[in-house]
Amino acid sequence: MHRTMFDTPILKTLLRWVSIFLLKILGWKTEGEIPKDLKKCVMIAAPHTSNWDLPFTLMTAFALDAKVYWMGKEQIFKSPFRGLMMWTGGIPVDRKKSNNMVQASIDAIRSNDQLFLIVPPEGTRSKVTYWKTGFYHIAQGAGVPILMGFLDFQRKTSGIAGTYMTTGDIEVDMNHIKSVYAPIKGKKSEQFHQE
Repeated sequence: MHRTMFDTPILKTLLRWVSIFLLKILGWKTEGEIPKDLKKCVMIAAPHTSNWDLPFTLMTAFALDAKVYWMGKEQIFKSPFRGLMMWTGGIPVDRKKSNNMVQASIDAIRSNDQLFLIVPPEGTRSKVTYWKTGFYHIAQGAGVPILMGFLDFQRKTSGIAGTYMTTGDIEVDMNHIKSVYAPIKGKKSEQFHQE
């Protein structure tokens, strides 16, 4: 994995307190916590319905002191912000060449002692009628739990809704995960489909 701000303890602490401060002045609160012994996971960032989701997700992750990497489509990693986005843990994904992205993510998780990989389950800010399952296959393949992060714009609350270890029965597992997110409202909640 490339170098991020989390490799610098002073900046890590600074970003944590700045994130806590910004969330507070914006009227947001955080709920839940990351299990202390959790070193590796696939973190869902949901609902993903607007451009505001990424900064709120990152602020929440920083506030909860998580060392995160996040995946985003290549198009958003353009100058002059590419360096900054990669420095905050961004991994550009070329969807035309993303056939091996699941395996590459599994390999990355297996080869690191500590890695939280954020993957939005819907994979788009547009309205979708299904959840993409890449995050599920990454977690299942790497043998790590899914950390269920959320952004509830209606309640101005973000945080962690729990962890879930996949069973291999994707239908059962996805139904459970979706049930956790059922009451949560994204910024554009009409674009977040639960079925």
